[in-house]
Amino acid sequence: MVFLTQWVFYGLPWLQWGQRQAVLFDLDARRFYIFGLVLYPQDFIYLTGLLVVSALALFLFTAVAGRLWCGFACPQTVYTEIFLWIEHRIEGDRSARLRRDAAPMSGGTLVRKGAKHLAWLLLSLWTGFTFVGYFTPILDLGSEFASSALSAWEIFWVFFYAFATYGNAGFLREQMCKYMCPYARFQSAMFDNDTLIVSYDEQRGEPRGARSRKADPSQLKLGSCVDCSLCVQVCPTGIDIRKGMQYECIGCGACADVCDTVMDKMGYARGLVKFSTQNAIANGWNRAQIIRQVLRPRVLVYTAILISIVVALGVSLSLRVPFKVDVVRDRSGVVRELDGGMLENVYRLQLMNATEVNQEFRLAVHGLPAMKLASPERVSVGATQSRWVAVRVQVPVDASKSGSYPIHFEIEALSGIGHVTEKSVFLLPR
Repeated sequence: MVFLTQWVFYGLPWLQWGQRQAVLFDLDARRFYIFGLVLYPQDFIYLTGLLVVSALALFLFTAVAGRLWCGFACPQTVYTEIFLWIEHRIEGDRSARLRRDAAPMSGGTLVRKGAKHLAWLLLSLWTGFTFVGYFTPILDLGSEFASSALSAWEIFWVFFYAFATYGNAGFLREQMCKYMCPYARFQSAMFDNDTLIVSYDEQRGEPRGARSRKADPSQLKLGSCVDCSLCVQVCPTGIDIRKGMQYECIGCGACADVCDTVMDKMGYARGLVKFSTQNAIANGWNRAQIIRQVLRPRVLVYTAILISIVVALGVSLSLRVPFKVDVVRDRSGVVRELDGGMLENVYRLQLMNATEVNQEFRLAVHGLPAMKLASPERVSVGATQSRWVAVRVQVPVDASKSGSYPIHFEIEALSGIGHVTEKSVFLLPR
């Protein structure tokens, strides 16, 4: 997951799509490019749908297997793992670091620690640069960086994100999970006795105690746990899983991995610490029984709702007309009476072309007898551009009684990509 998430994060801004960046959130132009899609702020509903899908997916995965997000994909966990790997490569394993920290400061220790922090800072700066590259074309950002022409906001966000990465992954680490992340506080509301969590088999492990590899635990009246405390040492939040489930547990499974290595060395069966459910531990269920119980009504309901929303979003995107129109009445005047016995209302239409080719649109209006456009019926809009157009609508003086009448603007793309209908009102004077 570390490699997968970082390949996506660091690699995606460099991926090109035609003549532009494949994923770019251009806040200045108020356009958001996601591969072949060009979205406008008016498409906010899709962001809402994405957030709903993410929340439901979190509920589903938590109900099934606990804090999978925290343990395997959360940026805090991922970057902490990367920083720990750098620390291990430069300063050595945990025992070596403890010995070095306990000894007086030496030149070698200073060089190692300096190299570690330099590597952390370089990675953090590259992370901040990549983050800003999602909002400013990363090739342009690189050119600006090389020529020292970054804007104030670009400099701020590069260093802010770099500082956050360096501080959170290098120093705060598990403190973020234990004291600052809200997810740990309400996760228990989504757990039940059939949720897969990191579990210690107390019946098998107790009573715990040290022994030699050749010793028979049954003669010593001991369980399988040798009380090596490695499960506590490798835990990123420093808990003892043998004391039962605790809110600090992020479900990373590090304790299960290290316990299996100890069981292998002792010649015992694996699985003293493992992903299981409370009911499975209590009743001695096998894997098939656990899986059957995982597919319980709660999980099926979450799954059905999640699939329904994903399908609805997909259908909505596939049927989406790739241009938008906003109609605004011109504030310069309400109604104008013209020579020839005509009344005129003026409107301003904003045409937004969400395709990456130039488009020509045909305008029409209807709603009152003999209503017509007194401005050009065809309008061109550049690729991924928006344009305001003044539109004059006229009706005969005797078209109807005074009042406000609903009208409809019909905007059709001549390329055949679709048409849009927008409502407005036409005012007739008393």
